[in-house]
Amino acid sequence: MPGLIVKIGNYPLHHGGVGAIRSLGRLGVPMYAITEDRRTPAAASRYLRDRFVWPTTGLEPAERLVEGLRRIGRRIGRPTVLLPTDEEAAVLIAEHADELAEFFLFPRTEDPRLSRRLASKQGLHELCVQYGVPSPQASFPDSYEDVEKFAATARFPVVAKNREAFVRRRAPAVPGTTRIGGPRQLLELARGWGPKPGVILQEYLPREEAEDWIVHAYFGAGEPVLFTGVKVRSWPPHAGMTACAYVVANPELAALAAQFCKSVGFQGIADLDWRYDRRDGRYKLLDFNPRMGAQFRLFESAAGIDVVRAQHLDLTGREIPRAGQLEGRRFVVENIDLPALLAYRRSGYTTPHAPARASGTELAWLASDDLKPFVTMLARFVRPGARHLIQMYRSRRRTALRKDPS
Repeated sequence: MPGLIVKIGNYPLHHGGVGAIRSLGRLGVPMYAITEDRRTPAAASRYLRDRFVWPTTGLEPAERLVEGLRRIGRRIGRPTVLLPTDEEAAVLIAEHADELAEFFLFPRTEDPRLSRRLASKQGLHELCVQYGVPSPQASFPDSYEDVEKFAATARFPVVAKNREAFVRRRAPAVPGTTRIGGPRQLLELARGWGPKPGVILQEYLPREEAEDWIVHAYFGAGEPVLFTGVKVRSWPPHAGMTACAYVVANPELAALAAQFCKSVGFQGIADLDWRYDRRDGRYKLLDFNPRMGAQFRLFESAAGIDVVRAQHLDLTGREIPRAGQLEGRRFVVENIDLPALLAYRRSGYTTPHAPARASGTELAWLASDDLKPFVTMLARFVRPGARHLIQMYRSRRRTALRKDPS
């Protein structure tokens, strides 16, 4: 039964989609993908049966997106397993399940709006409070006046994030997870957020007192498939996408994640980001992505099962082989781990739970049996990557000059 990579928005350099194409394609599953154009890394994979060039922004009406998916379903011509790679795609599929079920297979929950709540920073925080799962303290301002009140009493630094799926496409308050050092910086940013800020202001957990952990899981008909690992580096540093991570067993965290997902009734693939706060000894849930994470190929069981393979087996009525996770595996995203490595060395940050030596390494882009996505990534990455580094250098230089005008 085929698989279809579903994405909404313009982010052609997405290694998670390439990983899913390879994971199922190597087993003989016919793979299809929605791509921004014909020259994305995913479109170049030897394991891709066909691509559907459909550039989207996330600003389109839901009805148009659903009809576009149905049109693709007709072209494939047989039931197909859906694999969303972003929150917007996951929310769209969950909330329009009846219209899509004619052509596609995907996990379904009793509450079709659950994925939207979990992807929402506010919705996730409320669910954590409801079910007693630790999470950072958070505020959800509805006006500039609310931001002013928060700034007057908050303990800085704080973290700002976009609050909702789809809203982050239409009117992003911040480009990504943003650390805010003080009230003045916060108020300056907030002037550009409009009359109703779509932002969450969250407690900052100091990196010197914290560890970043990852849980990837699949919840289906039988027992859940769960993996745990520790994030060593991210880009941008300490706040962005995983650049390097290791598989590390953490039964306590696995149990906590499983109980939360069971309590809220989630079904499907989940990517959860947790931060262990050494100050109080608790794991705090930062993000819940109701879809596969870009780094899902970090995790594989001794039976060769990752979360994407688990979902395909389950949705097609087959048993998922059970085996423990392969400990000590390392995942590296080549194009962002080099700058992350340099940044982390300067900061002196270390992860005590990371193994001294990896038992094996999974690269995000380079694969000996599928070289074209790596080459395509390089061609598309070099120019914008260099531009980004130059912008970062100039920004840091301006900050240094303001601090020391002499």
